[in-house]
Amino acid sequence: MISTIAPDQENAYPSLIAALCERDTYTRGHCDRVCVLALEMGHAVGLSASDLESLRIASQLHDVGKIGVRDDVLLKPGKLTPDEWELMKAHSTHGERIVKETFLSNAVEVASIVRHHHEAFDGSGYPDGLAGNEIPQSCRILSAVDSYDAMTTGRPYHNARSHREAMDILKNEVGTKFDPYIFSVFLNVIAVSSARTPEP
Repeated sequence: MISTIAPDQENAYPSLIAALCERDTYTRGHCDRVCVLALEMGHAVGLSASDLESLRIASQLHDVGKIGVRDDVLLKPGKLTPDEWELMKAHSTHGERIVKETFLSNAVEVASIVRHHHEAFDGSGYPDGLAGNEIPQSCRILSAVDSYDAMTTGRPYHNARSHREAMDILKNEVGTKFDPYIFSVFLNVIAVSSARTPEP
């Protein structure tokens, strides 16, 4: 795990990550890879040191709300039913609540990123249907890098896609799911990132 934050903050969340990893072993590696990409993106767009710190922690904790999702939904190997999908989507608001209950000095900022990392640029995301610049920039960054890593990593319910396959899918969602500016930065970052999925 990359560690660039203050010790008092760093001690606030390892137990949360450990608790989630006990439920879903995929999550730790996913969060670490997402964090690398998110910080590279944050530097590229010129986020302040405090915003980078909040993004750093939120990247590690963006899925912590899955602690509150039932195992039969969280670990289901097949497609979720509509009712199950609603339960899964609630992880963003569960995560916000969990982060707010920590003693992080930037808990409000981190919790906001956790809540909104599944918002979509066109307003079709969740939980609040925010659109465009209503979505905090750090959330727009996290949305892109989270989607990339999810696509390029194998799960029980889908095979890992290649870098090229994932990029083709992501490009088709620019302007709908993803902020065009953020995605243009992502193209430059992922081209040289250590977190890029190797081509077969």
